[in-house]
Amino acid sequence: MKKIFLIAATALMGFSALAQPQLRKDNIDEVLAAMTLEEKATLLVGGARAAIVNGVTSGVAHQVPGAAGNTRPIPRLGIPGTVLADGPAGLRISPTREGANQTFYCTGFPVGTLLASSWDTALVEEVTTAMGEEVHEYGVDVLLAPGMNIHRNPLNGRNFEYFSEDPLLSGKMAAAYVRGIQKNDVGTSIKHYAANNQETNRNENDARISERALREIYLKNFEIAVKESAPWTVMSSYNKLNGEYTQQKKDLLTTILRDEWGYKGIVMTDWGNKAGTVKSAWSGNDLMEPGNQNEIDRIVAGVKDGSLDIKDVDRNVRNMLEYIVKTPSFKGYKFSNKPDLKAHAAVARRAAGEAMVLLRNEGVLPVKGGQKVALYGISSLDFVAGGTGSGNVNKAYVVNMKEGLENAGFTVDQGLMNFYQAQLNLNAATAGLMGGGGRGFGFGSSKAAEVAIPEAAITNEARANDIAVVVIGRNAGEGADRRMVDDFDLTNVERELLRNVSTAFHAAGKKVVVVLNVGGVIETYSWKNLVDAILLPWSPGQEGANAVADVLTGKVNPSGKLPMTFPVNFMDHPSSANFPYNYVRNQNQGFGRGPQQPVKDVDFTEYKEGIYVGYRFFSTAGVGVSYPFGYGLSYTSFSYSKPAVKATADGFTATVTVTNTGSVAGKEVVELYVTAPEAGLAKPACELKAFAKTRELKPGESQTVTMSVRNYDIASFNEAASAWEAPAGVYAVRFAASVEDVRASAVYTLKKAQSWPTNNLFELNVPLEEITVTRK
Repeated sequence: MKKIFLIAATALMGFSALAQPQLRKDNIDEVLAAMTLEEKATLLVGGARAAIVNGVTSGVAHQVPGAAGNTRPIPRLGIPGTVLADGPAGLRISPTREGANQTFYCTGFPVGTLLASSWDTALVEEVTTAMGEEVHEYGVDVLLAPGMNIHRNPLNGRNFEYFSEDPLLSGKMAAAYVRGIQKNDVGTSIKHYAANNQETNRNENDARISERALREIYLKNFEIAVKESAPWTVMSSYNKLNGEYTQQKKDLLTTILRDEWGYKGIVMTDWGNKAGTVKSAWSGNDLMEPGNQNEIDRIVAGVKDGSLDIKDVDRNVRNMLEYIVKTPSFKGYKFSNKPDLKAHAAVARRAAGEAMVLLRNEGVLPVKGGQKVALYGISSLDFVAGGTGSGNVNKAYVVNMKEGLENAGFTVDQGLMNFYQAQLNLNAATAGLMGGGGRGFGFGSSKAAEVAIPEAAITNEARANDIAVVVIGRNAGEGADRRMVDDFDLTNVERELLRNVSTAFHAAGKKVVVVLNVGGVIETYSWKNLVDAILLPWSPGQEGANAVADVLTGKVNPSGKLPMTFPVNFMDHPSSANFPYNYVRNQNQGFGRGPQQPVKDVDFTEYKEGIYVGYRFFSTAGVGVSYPFGYGLSYTSFSYSKPAVKATADGFTATVTVTNTGSVAGKEVVELYVTAPEAGLAKPACELKAFAKTRELKPGESQTVTMSVRNYDIASFNEAASAWEAPAGVYAVRFAASVEDVRASAVYTLKKAQSWPTNNLFELNVPLEEITVTRK
């Protein structure tokens, strides 16, 4: 009898197991209905190696060492865990693993700012298609990228990850980035949504912004990316926005993102553990990362005490299940751990070369290989491929400037290299004595400070070499903003170096080239005329120095344009008055993700400049700049002709013919700026509304480019009416090589005013007095 009972019980257990629905694409509602409250809460909280349900370990999630996070599996229902890893200049995972006989390096691609400098969405998509192959082949489901916050101020420590001061350029670049990654059947996470425009006190800072500035500047790029690329995930930021944490702000996460823009993916938090988990879930944050047991407990308790409706939980769980069934982990993809790193390095090199911006060229570039080069600057060896923090990539190598020039056939002055190497060795030895070597834990290392070279030595080097190349280096990253003194501004040592090198080499009838290996904008106005050429490669990835050499020798004709303004002075930016530009982070404040101590003097930031960010301010107020938005030189020249604007059903198309009038092949970026009629709302002097890049044109060759603009794109946001409005009237349409270099013009007449109603959102918690800017 006992035996019969055991057999029956075993059969019943087997039947019960078989009766559990197993997740498929077509049975999400069935699986949702079968989940317990604890399982639902578990799925909404990431991070654990194994899901714990009712005190029982329910299975081990697929792991990739060095990945930033996971979602939790529920094996009972066939729900796998998924893997989330950092970007955006390449996949960031651990390069070595205990017991493994291979390495797991990833390609260090050009940073986001350099990609945006290409103004080439096809190129960006090609780069991220290669990047996405690494994500796929290393077993990762979602790359936590791209970063796409607006360059509100030059000193944001993470500007190198981001694209531009302009929302259209930022949004188009982000959309191309997402499309490339997601071609590989893996996901992205556009971040940091929203208004995460400084690192100082980023966990608690309250960004106080008008609804117009939010919608026109700080949300517009996210809107473009969501509508044009359908990212799998959106990452909500740490900061507050008008008094509420963005992670807990329903008007941001649901009303505008889902209801107005039609977003269908999941929203996850940035890495932390804020107390308001229930409010986050109610607001539309589907996934809490990196995940803690107390967050699961809060969700369960919230449902039980009535503070969280089970319908909100079910909505979020359904979003999570719809995400999971798209992933390689769900599909059982057998990743190889062997992406084509060699091919991807070639992509990174080509993209870096095409995107670099030539700021100055007084007849010196390109130069022939084989010359003797005096290579100055400690960054010639301590070359910055990418920034620090979660944007750092564990790459197999970084080509430095010495190697890049030698690979191109130049002979580099060895005495200078020995001097700089000795200084780097001393720095390393000193760091060892102090018990550390920089930021550590895979987040990148600190930047070596510039060192002085005796003037007499420079005079000798001018006699012995054919040309001088000076590398000025800067790095930045997650957890801290840059500073105005000795960062935005050159250090005294750097100024003296530029002055002495220029004096000595010019006295000998020789040229001086500066390479700006920087992560963000620096001051150039006071010294740019001392030198003969300035090339801006930003932080160009592991092959970046080879790409610099490609441009210096003319193997690549630079076609990059600035995605932001280089001001004369830092304080010329109206945002600088409300930015912590000389704030020194307290050592106890912490770095990276997770809770930090509140910092009382930077609890809030008032965005008093409103919509007048970057060129929108400089062009409207008539304030001079060092290099304008959209600026960049070429080794050839271009003319624009036959401008035309043709009305369409919902806007207009603009066409112009570009002709290569120079002597070498090259590409040109056409920037389309629109000036709206002065009716009702105050508006900038002009705004970028479209852009196009030609193919490589041979000397004398022409191409007609066509750009499309919708009436919605030329509208401004009227807070009083809670609507986007495009007034009737004549719109000036300008075809330009930069915001200051208009080459051709036309007009567009909107015969009838149009408007697009929205929800009334983002009420300010305190009064905000924005600046007034009058068109000059």
